[in-house]
Amino acid sequence: MAKWLLIDGYNMAFRAFYGMPELTRADGFPTGALHGWVKTMWRLQDQEKPDAMLVFFDLGGSQDRLALHPEYKAQRKETPEPLEKQIPVIKDLTRAMGLVGVELAGVESDDLVASQARALASAGHEVLIVSADKDFAQCVDGRIKILLPPPTANPKLGWRVLDSAGVVEKFGVPPERIAEYLALIGDTSDNIPGINGVGPKTAVKWFAEFKTLEGIIAHAGELRPERFREVVAKEADKLRMNLKLTTLRTESPLLHVGPEEPQAGRLFKLLGSLEMKSSLAEARQRYSEQQKLF
Repeated sequence: MAKWLLIDGYNMAFRAFYGMPELTRADGFPTGALHGWVKTMWRLQDQEKPDAMLVFFDLGGSQDRLALHPEYKAQRKETPEPLEKQIPVIKDLTRAMGLVGVELAGVESDDLVASQARALASAGHEVLIVSADKDFAQCVDGRIKILLPPPTANPKLGWRVLDSAGVVEKFGVPPERIAEYLALIGDTSDNIPGINGVGPKTAVKWFAEFKTLEGIIAHAGELRPERFREVVAKEADKLRMNLKLTTLRTESPLLHVGPEEPQAGRLFKLLGSLEMKSSLAEARQRYSEQQKLF
């Protein structure tokens, strides 16, 4: 069976943007994220040697989650203008590299990734989800793992694979409890408020004792510290709503997406127009066979 890399596009685009200096084309068009993006995609291909790579982008909000919680992700800052300008070009480069750019209006890219990962794993394939987003830890199983990029604060750690044991080591709960864990402690990145004052250590202790979120709610009167007993009982419905927000959808309306061949000529033209000379030279080496066709 094949090895697939599923790339969290915006997560990697932001990392490429903040990980590179403010490079520009002669006319002032920003290109820093573009340089970082191309190098990251090639590095992943060289390092992991996948049979296929797909990149997933957001295209509009998550309509079902917004219907449940209108403030979902409302606190997020606007994308920096220089990166906003580069996103369409990142998508063009992605498609020219043969990596496909998957997006669907009204459906979060996280759900598209989760759905694709589950379908591929069910078919017997090996899947690596490339992202620093903790939500994907709930997808991990025997065939699905997370490939974490180097932390910004400690890049020497390098790329790390997170399997089921790694999820437990990192969060204190297994993959099948991650969505419930996030529902309980909250997720500030998605503007999901948990139980005020309940942090990871307390949550892990409760899951160890009562196993599930429903188990914690059912035993609210036994919780320690005692100050949380009344709060958890009173906010049971909020916790159940949170769980609907934190649970990734593994059934998407998007049909199975397959890999594509690189469009070498299109890629060379794009890189040339962007004045990305070193990347163009490397692209000509990497896609030398296709280059002969142009």
